[in-house]
Amino acid sequence: MRKGSIVALVTPFREDGEIDESTLRSLLNWHADQGTDGILVCGTTGESATLSHQEHKHLIDIAVQEIDGRIPVIAGCGSNATREALDLTRYAHQAGADAALVITPYYNKPTQEGLYRHFKTIADDVGIPILLYNVPSRTGVNMTPETVIRLYRDCKNIVGLKEAGGSLDQMTALMKGVDKEFLLYSGTDELILPVLSVGGAGVVSVVANILPRQTHRLVQSFLQGNREEAATAQFALYDLIKTLFIETNPIPVKTALGLMGRLKPVLRLPLCPMGESHLEKLTQALTQYGIL
Repeated sequence: MRKGSIVALVTPFREDGEIDESTLRSLLNWHADQGTDGILVCGTTGESATLSHQEHKHLIDIAVQEIDGRIPVIAGCGSNATREALDLTRYAHQAGADAALVITPYYNKPTQEGLYRHFKTIADDVGIPILLYNVPSRTGVNMTPETVIRLYRDCKNIVGLKEAGGSLDQMTALMKGVDKEFLLYSGTDELILPVLSVGGAGVVSVVANILPRQTHRLVQSFLQGNREEAATAQFALYDLIKTLFIETNPIPVKTALGLMGRLKPVLRLPLCPMGESHLEKLTQALTQYGIL
């Protein structure tokens, strides 16, 4: 695992709704060439909730094969059923992914003890490095710093956390309780700089889908001690980041990539195309940033 900007990659679909493999390969190569520090496939931004397990595994295979060791490939392996998450994590390990991102189980709202047992069951079974993923707005459950610290202490292959809860207080408490090897990644692009300031390793990013080099530079500037440059980069991206969330992610970012000509902006239901007023705002933002 590297410190830096990990893109939470979209999943391109053809107009018939099937995975657009050629466009996926093109995106993977573009990111490797643009300085992206790692690729996450089958995450929230990749519409993992609408993928069959067969498609999920196929996407992991394509990413591992196409990237071919140039940068780390992280496979989203979460599920609200521990057996399913375990199956996907086993597959990611077998396929040659560099790490697995495992979300807190959604919908069934486990207790902190249930979360601990869920992740420990997976970590004890599969030797692949595991990033925990906390995103309460999506799952309905918040994993506390105490649970993360306990898992990190008890499971040698749990290496870090993607934190998308937005609480700097919670992240500070976590970083106070772990060692310097722990990898904390911001799961919210507008908080990249604050998360780095409490010892974070980087970001798992949505905006990196359209501005990979700029997102990479923001993180690297901070890690190299150029804090003023990093702050300038964070402020420069702020308005665009907010625009990318005017509707449910990944609707805006996929629409943006469509406007850029990098894919067909096909979404799987229940996600649907952007409303006209939001599309106009997104187009204006991309134009202002010199992307269109």
